[in-house]
Amino acid sequence: MATDPGPESASSDEVSEPPAAERHPATGLDLATVDRLLTTTRAVRRRLDLTRPVPREVILECLRLAIQAPTGSNAQTWRWLVVTDGPTRAAIAGLYRNRVVMSARAVAPSDVDPQQQRVNDSAGYLRDHLEDVPVLVIPCVEEKGGAAGWAPSIYPAVWSLMLALRSRGLGSCLTTAHLFRRDEAATLLGIPSGYAQACLIPIAYYTGDDFQPAVRRPVEDLTYWNHWGADR
Repeated sequence: MATDPGPESASSDEVSEPPAAERHPATGLDLATVDRLLTTTRAVRRRLDLTRPVPREVILECLRLAIQAPTGSNAQTWRWLVVTDGPTRAAIAGLYRNRVVMSARAVAPSDVDPQQQRVNDSAGYLRDHLEDVPVLVIPCVEEKGGAAGWAPSIYPAVWSLMLALRSRGLGSCLTTAHLFRRDEAATLLGIPSGYAQACLIPIAYYTGDDFQPAVRRPVEDLTYWNHWGADR
């Protein structure tokens, strides 16, 4: 005589599916997972595993997701330069560390709060170890002009890449220090004229515990309605 197998015998598909109550009624998305990804994708500069290789297919998988991002006029003029060669990474690190021009903000004030000091320390760590990061990605985009220039067409895809990496256990950050010497970087990497380097993204598996949402000012303090400074 057949017996009720009970809840423990449910199929793996049934067990892994989040309850319907946790999904948004219009999109079907599990908002808890989506919100966690969005609020815990941090700029990872120090907690990078510099000894663990990152497979080529993992990078390509994340880039396939990234290029689903919207792009101006659907032009898709982006190119993704992935640098894994040791000597080339070292040369890029040399450009990164030795800026021709120092911005005013590059000099840290003496009265920074503890959170900002941690950011400064992690930035210094990345500067000193950039050549050891297993993958460096330089997103490039064709300079087409337009009212907003080239930048808006590449950064949605850059953020999508960082989210895809985070979901797979890899850390990354968006940095632009090497752009002080972008011409030398272009020569080093063979980037043709007419393409702009948007930033530099160091990528490695991250170490330690998981990440948490950052401390931010209340969004109400940062949001204006209909006129600058107006709250309604």
